[in-house]
Amino acid sequence: MRSMLRVALEGAFTNFKRIFFAADRVTDMELRRQISTLSVEVDDRVDEKACIGCAGCANVCPTGAIEMKQLASPVKIAEGWTKTEVPEINLEKCVVCYYCHDFCPIYTFYGQKGTVHPSCVGDQEVNVEEFIEQPFKISEDKLKFIAQYLSDTTILKNKEEGD
Repeated sequence: MRSMLRVALEGAFTNFKRIFFAADRVTDMELRRQISTLSVEVDDRVDEKACIGCAGCANVCPTGAIEMKQLASPVKIAEGWTKTEVPEINLEKCVVCYYCHDFCPIYTFYGQKGTVHPSCVGDQEVNVEEFIEQPFKISEDKLKFIAQYLSDTTILKNKEEGD
């Protein structure tokens, strides 16, 4: 009984410190203010400018959390390749498995930051046309595995021969 009382008092004291003195706070005061006023600024999860619109992320997502949304007007990426849609992540379905990021050709083929990320895509400066025009090296078995998820396989035409 005495130990239960001690645990309860220690818990109450710890919570008192957290509430009034900001001790052991995990989130900062600005984030707490945003949460309390329902004005949380969500980080970008898709870099629409760098995305090539291949739908690999949507096709590989195990929970169906990613859907491709139509662009208002098509965007020419490179000669013979026009992007008509980009991914949109439904955070209620996302299990943060990172399949979307790992299957992004910009990441997989060219080693750049993926254009989709379940937490935050971050800041990136990717000239997509420049990368797409370059050949890339990837093993044939990995290429076959990835290619089955891409709705637009235009990028595969630039694979370096003899790999």
